[in-house]
Amino acid sequence: MGEEIEPTEEQPKPESSLMESIQQLGQTNVPQLPKDTSIHCLTIVGQIEGHIQLPPQNKTTKYEHVIPQIVAIEQNPDIKGLLIVLNTVGGDVEAGLAISEMLASLSKPTVSIVLGGGHSIGVPIAVSCDYSFIAETATMTIHPIRLTGLVIGVPQSFEYLDKMQERVVKFVTKHSDIREETFKDLMLAKGNLTRDIGTNVVGEDAVASGLINEVGGIGKAMKKLNELVKENEQNGKMIQ
Repeated sequence: MGEEIEPTEEQPKPESSLMESIQQLGQTNVPQLPKDTSIHCLTIVGQIEGHIQLPPQNKTTKYEHVIPQIVAIEQNPDIKGLLIVLNTVGGDVEAGLAISEMLASLSKPTVSIVLGGGHSIGVPIAVSCDYSFIAETATMTIHPIRLTGLVIGVPQSFEYLDKMQERVVKFVTKHSDIREETFKDLMLAKGNLTRDIGTNVVGEDAVASGLINEVGGIGKAMKKLNELVKENEQNGKMIQ
C-alpha cells in the first residue's frame, strides 16, 4: 500500500512534452500549429548537402531528406499549399537543381521567402516557386559555378562546368522575370565581390532585376500563399 510501482517495459514513463521542447528548441513555450492548417512549411537552411557528406559541424540541408518530403507533400490531400523558407549559403549544384525542379513541378501552390540569404544554388530554389519574396535586408549572391578539390586541367573540365552553368541559367530565367543577359552580367561581374567574380543583390535590387517578385516578410508570404490556394481550389471546382 502506498508504495510507488517502478515502471517496467510494459509501463514506460510518459515523456514530458516540456522537456522535449527544451531539448529540441531550447525554449519552454512552443507555438502550436492549428490542427486545421492546410499550409506546410519547408526550410532550406545552411549548406545544401549533395552526394558528399559534409563535416558534422556544418549546418546542412540534406537533399535525401528534402526530396521525400516534397513527394509526401504532393501526395497529401490535406496540404493545400507549400511555403519555402530559405536562409542558405548554397551548396551542391545538382542537389539544388533537383530540389528546384521538384518544387517547380508541384501541382500545389508554392511561395518562397528569402530570409538572411539565398546564395548560389539557393537562387534557383527561390525562383522555383509560383511566387517569391525576399526580406528587405536579405541578400542573394550570383556567381559562376565552381569545383572544389583536385580537378584535371583539361578543356573538357571547363566544358563540363560551362554546360552545368547553362542549366542553372536556363532554369532561373525560365522561372523568373530576369533576362538571360542580365543574369549572366550579374554572374560574371568583376569588382562587386572582393577578389571574386559575381554580384551580391540585396532586397529591392533582386526585385528590380526581375529575379524575385516582391520585397516582404512572412506575413506577406502567407497572405499570398493563401490567395493562391483559394485560386487553385476555385479553378479545380470550375474544371469539375
